[in-house]
Amino acid sequence: MNRIAIGVDVGGSHISCMAFDLDKRTFLRDSFSENDLDNHAPANEIIDVWGRTLSKTIRKVGLGRLEGVGFAMPGPFDYVKGIPQFTGENQKYENIYGINISVALRKYLELPIGFPIRFINDATAFAIGEDWMGNAEGFDRSLAITLGTGFGAAFLENGLPVVSGDRVPQMGCLYHLSFEDGTADDYFSTRGLVDRYNRKTGKEVEGGREVAEAAMSEEAAKEVYHDFGSKLADFLEPWMNKFGVQALVIGGNISKAFDLFGPALKDAFQQKGINAEVRISQLKESAAMAGGSRLADSKFWRRVSPFLKEM
Repeated sequence: MNRIAIGVDVGGSHISCMAFDLDKRTFLRDSFSENDLDNHAPANEIIDVWGRTLSKTIRKVGLGRLEGVGFAMPGPFDYVKGIPQFTGENQKYENIYGINISVALRKYLELPIGFPIRFINDATAFAIGEDWMGNAEGFDRSLAITLGTGFGAAFLENGLPVVSGDRVPQMGCLYHLSFEDGTADDYFSTRGLVDRYNRKTGKEVEGGREVAEAAMSEEAAKEVYHDFGSKLADFLEPWMNKFGVQALVIGGNISKAFDLFGPALKDAFQQKGINAEVRISQLKESAAMAGGSRLADSKFWRRVSPFLKEM
């Protein structure tokens, strides 16, 4: 019997999960379940939504077949102990601060005490999923980034995250690094894209989709995306070179507009002598769930768990 695990993706306003066949490296798509939630809700309500969502998937695959559950979680989070560190500064999940999520969910789902419920950074889970069964598969050194509400990133070498050393930034993240008059997260995110479009045109749009639609016919919007792509190349260049990135995989909502910023990114890379493959995630949101599910593989867990304390 093949080993089955559940991967969970926790976002700011939703939770989704799906089971994976660890041996065949395939989705069990009929097991998918999701729910919206209020991340400012009381702790018991959040645990209830998470528990109900997981319960649906567990019922579909059967508890007896499960190796465990792996969460792709945003930070700040103690990934070793499974305890959220949201203090309110991030404007989300402040009411689950300090709660042992593994213990709470095992109790809610009536699972055995030792049943594996494990956690990893969501950007790292995305990268692991892409390396395991996506567009970074087959490369020794890859960089996976997510461009959306924020700017997520993870460097992988031989399938494992690199979170320290002089080849990568602190924690293996990019969002906190300085760029122009702010941080990379301020610039390479939906809010940064929208802000630059609004300032350039004097308009007041609220979402990236509106900017992408405007780019179909509006020169100013096209220029915003061209600028986004070329400056992303400028920002990534030193880390691409230091790490020796062979494949750059891009996900997140902004990746849907790759036709608008991708040519400028690739042109800038070519001018800088960067020959890495540039690929758009085909797994999309499923990549983080796939990466999370791998935490239930005991062999992989032994290899990856030492890196959690540095995330």
